[in-house]
Amino acid sequence: MRILYTANRPAQPKKVKSTRYISNTPERILDAPDLLDDYYLNLLDWSEQNVLAIALAQTVYLWDAASGNITQLCELPEDSNNVTSVQWGAEGAYLAVGTDSGMVQLWDVEAQKQVRNMGGHEARVGALAWNDHVLSSGSRDTTIVNHDVRISQHQVSTLSGHTQEVCGLKWSPNGEQLASGGNDNVLNIWNAGESTAAHKLTAHQAAVKALAWCPWQANTLASGGGTADRHIRFWNTQTGACLNSVDTRSQVCSLVWSKHERELLSSHGFSQNQLTVWRFPSMTKVTELNGHTSRVLHTALSPDGTTVVSAAADETLRFWKVFGTDSKPGKKDGGGAGFGGRSRMSIR
Repeated sequence: MRILYTANRPAQPKKVKSTRYISNTPERILDAPDLLDDYYLNLLDWSEQNVLAIALAQTVYLWDAASGNITQLCELPEDSNNVTSVQWGAEGAYLAVGTDSGMVQLWDVEAQKQVRNMGGHEARVGALAWNDHVLSSGSRDTTIVNHDVRISQHQVSTLSGHTQEVCGLKWSPNGEQLASGGNDNVLNIWNAGESTAAHKLTAHQAAVKALAWCPWQANTLASGGGTADRHIRFWNTQTGACLNSVDTRSQVCSLVWSKHERELLSSHGFSQNQLTVWRFPSMTKVTELNGHTSRVLHTALSPDGTTVVSAAADETLRFWKVFGTDSKPGKKDGGGAGFGGRSRMSIR
């Protein structure tokens, strides 16, 4: 009777889950000659004003994603002094530039003028991160310097928690915690205003460069390890607990959270040089994006949260329409890549 009753019950309507299409072909390719093939640098960033900054050897270029216009912001005078990091301020008016010499420059982009030249390091500055008016810089000298860019004596504190080069640096969205990753395989979590790390996390077995704070889940950090580690790990930064880890089977170079989906994108090195979109928290693969012929060193997200740009050692930038938009009523997304004109061109 139970079987008969079940079989004769009226069929329940199925819920149809909408799916989005992710193209495995980039929407645009920009040639980027002289992009340094160095895992420990951070040479790409996308501003809230929809302008992409990319460092090629001694020169920083700006690409306006709406118009497609390319301008040269600055060129370091010494041939041996490469640009080693770039990072936009929150409003996209100022760009911080780290250098091989250990100096950090601050540029007013609209005026195309350098407004600060800040010391504090004894070696190259490969990582930069803004927290309001404080700019944090991580160096091969193993230290992190916090610069208050409003005042003359800009160096307000120095953090010492690594024994090798600092190659990853990210402030949490609420500005309360700083994550730093080093070539010593250590991930440190620093509370704002404190000089001792709140958590020293040693689960990774290779350099920790890839760092990304979850934009919609507080105190959740994703970190990625280098070639000898290959893992993405997720952390509760209040307790220091590792929430989950997944073996990606290749070097993790960068991580980007979606603003609108429960998803994460990772970029990789040997052997496939791919980008992978993961569903969170299950960490099942949504798709893989191929096309780069060398390791994908850097990624950045467009202001509207839909497009990821990847920069690889094959000296190309590729733009992928990966994530959906915010579908809430009345929500307007701005700052997507316009991609007018040719689908392939050169930064220089």
